[in-house]
Amino acid sequence: MVSQISKGVKICVEVFFQSDYSNPINHEFMFAYRITIENNNNFEIQLLRRHWYIKDSGSEQKEVEGEGVVGVQPIIPSGESFQYVSGCNIKTEIGRMVGYYIVKNLHSQSEFKIDIPAFDMTAPNILN
Repeated sequence: MVSQISKGVKICVEVFFQSDYSNPINHEFMFAYRITIENNNNFEIQLLRRHWYIKDSGSEQKEVEGEGVVGVQPIIPSGESFQYVSGCNIKTEIGRMVGYYIVKNLHSQSEFKIDIPAFDMTAPNILN
């Protein structure tokens, strides 16, 4: 698990290799990740957008951005957290994701960027 605090918001990421959805012969490696967003500020926030940079150990690089996460733009009260699970497929056994969220301070209505810590996606036994 990796975690990072950015502007009063703690982001924790756990990664899981999805062997049932992967096909190494066809260079398809599926990973799931669980993200917990903990609002340690004294105001409510709303997650508006996400932006990801995804890289595998070959030359493949992807950039993904869009509204909210998993179809929602959650409101996270002060002192509370929101958790979701999503996934990513890459063409090699090893990859990395990093990104950021755009959130809104619901008290001041101002928007700001929250960094998502870089995390590695590694198929089991690949580094042995």
